[in-house]
Amino acid sequence: MCKADKFLYHRKLWEMKVKFLGDSKIDKFKNSLLSRSRMSLWMIRAMTILLLWSCFVHLVAMGEMWGPRLLKGWPSCFNHHDLPMAAQMTSLPMKIALPPKRIYQNNGYLMVSCNGGLNQMRAAICDMVTIARYMNVTLIVPELDKTSFWNDPSEFKDIFDVDHFISSLRDEVRILKELPPRLKRRVRLGMYHTMPPISWSNMSYYQDQILPLVKKHKVVHLNKTDTRLANNELPVEIQKLRCRANFNGLRFTPKIEELGRRVVKILREKGPFLVLHLRYEMDMLAFSGCSHGCNRYEEEELTRMRYAYPWWKEKVIDSELKRKEGLCPLTPEETALTLSALGIDRNVQIYIAAGEIYGGKRRLKALTDVFPNVVRKETLLDSSDLSFCQNHSSQMAALDYLISLESDIFVPTYYGNMAKVVEGHRRFLGFKKTIELNRKFLVKLIDEYYEGLLSWEVFSTTVKAFHATRMGGPKRRLVIPNRPKEEDYFYANPYECLQLLHENNGNSLEETI
Repeated sequence: MCKADKFLYHRKLWEMKVKFLGDSKIDKFKNSLLSRSRMSLWMIRAMTILLLWSCFVHLVAMGEMWGPRLLKGWPSCFNHHDLPMAAQMTSLPMKIALPPKRIYQNNGYLMVSCNGGLNQMRAAICDMVTIARYMNVTLIVPELDKTSFWNDPSEFKDIFDVDHFISSLRDEVRILKELPPRLKRRVRLGMYHTMPPISWSNMSYYQDQILPLVKKHKVVHLNKTDTRLANNELPVEIQKLRCRANFNGLRFTPKIEELGRRVVKILREKGPFLVLHLRYEMDMLAFSGCSHGCNRYEEEELTRMRYAYPWWKEKVIDSELKRKEGLCPLTPEETALTLSALGIDRNVQIYIAAGEIYGGKRRLKALTDVFPNVVRKETLLDSSDLSFCQNHSSQMAALDYLISLESDIFVPTYYGNMAKVVEGHRRFLGFKKTIELNRKFLVKLIDEYYEGLLSWEVFSTTVKAFHATRMGGPKRRLVIPNRPKEEDYFYANPYECLQLLHENNGNSLEETI
């Protein structure tokens, strides 16, 4: 073979080897590129998702800076048409996903000590939540009153579900169970500011007067909380946050709620029931100076009690004058006559939501003679069921509150804090029937009936006609400028938070039990 042929042969053989090896490497190279491109695509997708999530979080934070979520249509609290019907008409809470935390620059810490009974404190807690949110401060779980007449040692966590309270409102305000350790030491050393805020104040007072104190001292303690926020002339978003704290944020402990459900079930098994908030209790009679129907010994006992409590400022009281002005709770005798005149069926179950009635069975006889199916929690439950809340009046009141919400009719005989707050909550639950008795009108009519000036037919017809529009239906609050004590209480009729479920909500007396 010539040299030229050999050269061509070896060259062709070399090209075939190179081609073979090259194809193998090229394939590997192509596979490597494909793998890397897939990895890059996955990483791009992951980074895109993270970027979008970051943008979403920042948008939520910006939205919360410019206005509370309530203005954007919070569905679980204020839009009845978005809720299942069962949830609309019951006080039992629905499980909902936790809202995202609101991000804001914390201006300091707000400690509050509530005063009064359960429902006075309940309204105050809602006010303090709202005030804390609009000052951009951290709220410490409120301290409950342990020094009032009731002398109840219950803590917040003994009555309310504290974890739910904190988590359900976290998109509005930061709430802690206690101060951080560094600030607790400052408080122990007295390095904080304590004061009672001015009653019936608007938000400008808290922004201009209280917030600078928080920024200066880091911790401010408000030692009075009752009616410290105005009823009216507040922005709608503030009023709605008060409602949200009340109707969604404040939930009783599982133990209290379970007991409430048991009582309601027992009552429902026997048919419809009426809750009577018969505020004819010793503390109310002593405080108000109302002794109509009491004997001389009882009048003296009530007077001694009134003088025993220095924070009850009014000591010399004309009982009959107060009664004629409608400032006394109805007596059991007056209550029985009124319920009969309203046409309440004598066989209906009447659950008494109250403590011990002054005068006991002797005074209750006038009511039970007319309405034999009068019951109390003590008669429906075993003593062991109530053992955890014995000598804890606020926990007992919480149980009565739940049962009052679920009743077919709610009738308070005195327009105190429980009557007002329950009335407002029942409005929120669909304008459930609440008979708002006008005591001044009633005692005048009752006296005329006892004196023989009115027949039963005239008396009954007059009572029905007068109260036909006082059944807890939709209406606007009465506003009296510069006289907040005389105007309608916000929590009795928070109409900014209500929606008209029906044009005709069935509040005629003909539909009473």
